[in-house]
Amino acid sequence: MNRPYIPVEVARRIREAAQNRCGYCLSPQYLVMARLEIEHLIPLSKGGSSEESNLWLACPICNGYKADKTETIDPETKESVPLFNPRFQDWSEHFRWIENGLKLQGLTPVGRATIVALRLNDDPDVLTVRSYWILAGWHPPEL
Repeated sequence: MNRPYIPVEVARRIREAAQNRCGYCLSPQYLVMARLEIEHLIPLSKGGSSEESNLWLACPICNGYKADKTETIDPETKESVPLFNPRFQDWSEHFRWIENGLKLQGLTPVGRATIVALRLNDDPDVLTVRSYWILAGWHPPEL
């Protein structure tokens, strides 16, 4: 499926609002080797639109794991919950960095479920890169 055209000015506003970092793992553009992607919070395949209010910034890894998911199972309660919405929810209410910034801890059902669904703590490449960022003093990011 071809990606829908996002006007340059809309993309600029989204990148600015997202502070040029992934809405899920907070990886900043200057550390990510690929261009951060404009993602559909509610995927087009699930009835979402390309309106600015449904768009946010995500790194290719988070966006790839998110795919067309809008909800998933909280590993603690075993109940279905919506994924974290970086446009409308406060990151620090749902997540915090642990192990010196290597991993995330979910503070809410939404946070816990999002960590599992997007494999924020168990993708070996992600953990390796984060560990190097920590050694360099570049991570965890300030909120």
